[in-house]
Amino acid sequence: MDQFQGRYLSWETKGGVIEVALHRDPCNEIGLLALEELEKLASAFEGLARESHALIVYSTLKSGFCAGADLRELYFRSKEMEKAQAVSGVRDFLERIHKVLNTIDAAPLTTIAAVHGVTFGGGFELALVCDLIIADKMARFCFPELRLGLVPGFGGIPRLKRDLGNGVVRDLLLTGRSFNATKAQAVGLVSQVVAEGEALRVARATAAQLRKFDRRTAIAAKKFIKPIPYHELKQEIDLFCRLFVEPAVEAGLRKFVESTDALPYLP
Repeated sequence: MDQFQGRYLSWETKGGVIEVALHRDPCNEIGLLALEELEKLASAFEGLARESHALIVYSTLKSGFCAGADLRELYFRSKEMEKAQAVSGVRDFLERIHKVLNTIDAAPLTTIAAVHGVTFGGGFELALVCDLIIADKMARFCFPELRLGLVPGFGGIPRLKRDLGNGVVRDLLLTGRSFNATKAQAVGLVSQVVAEGEALRVARATAAQLRKFDRRTAIAAKKFIKPIPYHELKQEIDLFCRLFVEPAVEAGLRKFVESTDALPYLP
């Protein structure tokens, strides 16, 4: 399938590059719809990768790349269930999203996240599975989960530990504050910082450059330098589910849902 048009995302292949566009208002929150369409992408990877050498993920929305998990959906779905049933549902969701993100992480392609604006929580985790992050100067990165009584659940902790020093990991996780693009580049999170609105153009130029290299060598190099921390990823799911039953989580989610702020996920 060279093209797909969904309600959350779309993709098409151009010149050996798979371009995945996120386009779900207000800021590409990841809920059940997003998961289902991301699963379609993951299931199409084997066929897409035969004719492609790179993948770019970007957002068409002005608000940013992705604000993370759909917390309103999570809250209202959980309220409708018994506690044990809610935890089972959360575990199923996390296992499915991990499977998708692990597929992207290990894809035999060079993957690029072209980000701008809000790149928070699960959106940050989506960017982290890509080999390169190209950010426009207005991008902001954050793990705000602790204010909800949770930890990142889409694989963010193990992947940050894989890619960055512990001081940076602890700063992002324990303070909940955001990094701007300049700070993100300084600590090694972002490979390039570009002018506002230029991330996709630069990502496309980078993907075109990658086409000059031998595909098998690029695949071998990626596999060597980018191990996937499967054991720690499973531990993260267990920790998230254990914390999910705590009263602080329900209180944090309720506060988020009842907020009248236009962007309640911002620090």
